[in-house]
Amino acid sequence: MPEPFFATGPADMADSATILSMSGLDFMQRVANGTLPQAPIARILNFRVTAVSEGEVVFHGAPLFDHLNPMSGVHGGWYGTLLDSCMGCAVMTALPAGRAYTTLEYKVNLIRAIPQGRDVIATGRLGHAGRSTAVASGEIRDAGTDKLYATGTTTCLIMSAE
Repeated sequence: MPEPFFATGPADMADSATILSMSGLDFMQRVANGTLPQAPIARILNFRVTAVSEGEVVFHGAPLFDHLNPMSGVHGGWYGTLLDSCMGCAVMTALPAGRAYTTLEYKVNLIRAIPQGRDVIATGRLGHAGRSTAVASGEIRDAGTDKLYATGTTTCLIMSAE
């Protein structure tokens, strides 16, 4: 079985005041460089933020045995959570301090099965960020062969944290 990306100890998390005190881009860059912790869901589902730039966030991950469905395939929720995460974080990079986002809806297209333990790269790209909504797209590709496994799109609500 492949080694997980994270230790199995308790997860830490940045508090709301810390998150809202900086731009979304600054926050995401700090998560990527390890200054701030990854989200707890990333530990559970074995993925992590590895690169951040304005409008784009890259995650690396690998589905483990615990992420399989009863048919021994990687559960569709693993694909969905990874895409929701990378696309939402791409939206986050466009937010000024004091603003937050939440997913309004997202769609996932599974292209082919990801083998258990396969290293993948999920990239989220911002398409548009307005005053109250944003849209982004994402894809999951094989880290070694660049084979496309899934695509997704999202619409996010942008709101004031006040």
